[in-house]
Amino acid sequence: MSHKRMPKRKAAIAVGGVAALGAAALLLPNANASQDKNDTNAAGTNGTARTLKAADASGLADRLQKALGDAFAGSYYDSGKQQLVVNVADADSTVIAQAKKAGAVVREVRNSTRALKAAAGTLKTKATIPGTSWAVDPRTNKILVTADSTVTGAKWDRLQSTVQGLGSGTATLKKSAGSFKTFVSGGDAIFSQTQQGGVRCSLGFNVTASDGSPAFLTAGHCGVAAKDWSDSQNGQPIATVDQAKFPGNDFSLVKYDDPNTQAPSEVNAGNGQTVQITQAADATVGETVFRMGSTTGLHNGQVTGLDATVNFQSETNPGGTDTVNGLIQTNVCAEAGDSGGSLFTQDGSAVGLTSGGSGDCTSGGETFFQPVTAALQATGATLGNGGNGAGDQSGSAAPSASASDPAGNGGDQIGGSAAPSASATDPSGNGTADPSGSAAGDPSGSGAGDPSGGGSDQSGGGSDQSGAGSANDGSSMTGSN
Repeated sequence: MSHKRMPKRKAAIAVGGVAALGAAALLLPNANASQDKNDTNAAGTNGTARTLKAADASGLADRLQKALGDAFAGSYYDSGKQQLVVNVADADSTVIAQAKKAGAVVREVRNSTRALKAAAGTLKTKATIPGTSWAVDPRTNKILVTADSTVTGAKWDRLQSTVQGLGSGTATLKKSAGSFKTFVSGGDAIFSQTQQGGVRCSLGFNVTASDGSPAFLTAGHCGVAAKDWSDSQNGQPIATVDQAKFPGNDFSLVKYDDPNTQAPSEVNAGNGQTVQITQAADATVGETVFRMGSTTGLHNGQVTGLDATVNFQSETNPGGTDTVNGLIQTNVCAEAGDSGGSLFTQDGSAVGLTSGGSGDCTSGGETFFQPVTAALQATGATLGNGGNGAGDQSGSAAPSASASDPAGNGGDQIGGSAAPSASATDPSGNGTADPSGSAAGDPSGSGAGDPSGGGSDQSGGGSDQSGAGSANDGSSMTGSN
């Protein structure tokens, strides 16, 4: 959804909807503000919890996860106090002292990462039902299981029984008023025509492909639905899908047909405002994020869960399920046409690509996003015109850390951690952030894929996905919006 400038002509890309005033007021006055280099609560010998930016908290969480090992049971960002809260399970006093010395707030909890991983595996085996999702919620130290309005009767009974079987205090179950669906239909809108009709999505972030050509990221279900994309509803194609992954993951790399296309690394925030995107970063539960889409404009909210597994009703196989793993869960609203759009932070970090969810921007709901770090790793692309390579998506390298000093070099400002590795067969890699700041779809912080650690099945991907999408009404692949 970033602006793109075409040679010899002006690109005609309209942003649908008006940016939400609340989100714009929160974002724009401080967009691209420099990081505070003089934190008043630097990690030190007194064990005082450190005041951190959300991005820095993610880096600290990643290092603590490695230093504390099995005792680490997830973490989240307390945005009100600007502190990192770290969960520890079955930890001795030495472990707790290490985390406090690093500058984190330490909370002793019941459920270990291993236990939550096992519970997620049980859900995958027994409750992969269309219209369900689950994600680790480090704030409650449980797995949050959600069922949409289509999960009724025997399906609801099965889900409820499975959650109860996990044991008291392991998972919570809630109902969502809407239904889980992909938000195909915009920030900037991109369009394609298939044999089934028109498809509309949103451009996520401009990037540079591994061969040096200009490209952009969008949702995988958009790239699987159509091969050629235009910047106007009835215009000529200007970009072609190079890679598309859905289900399993949900990202596409689309290359501009003209190699001279200028593809600036920025997000169109509406009303003539842009936000420069300087890096990619893993999400942290509790941090404030912004979503831009061509249908609903700019909206903001918080990250509520990580490594989410979502079971969408299949659009191509009646009665089937399209499962996507390793997603970011938020309370930011979205609607049809917002698929593929940008999820980013106030400081200019690319975080996610809009995948799907339930609800709308009137009633709210749950929304899920493909982590950008995993998409960059899998495709080999870099942000903008070559900056922030796939092996270094979160800024400068963090200071070295050890078990005795998990925070790295004392009280220095903590930078983002290096992005995890991934491959085309495993786009999640070993590290899209979970509550521990580590592996995608693996609450233990080790395996890729879904919360059970499986999830490497990438059906529906490929570099030539023309005409594979389901029927739609020209504004939504689901045909329901």
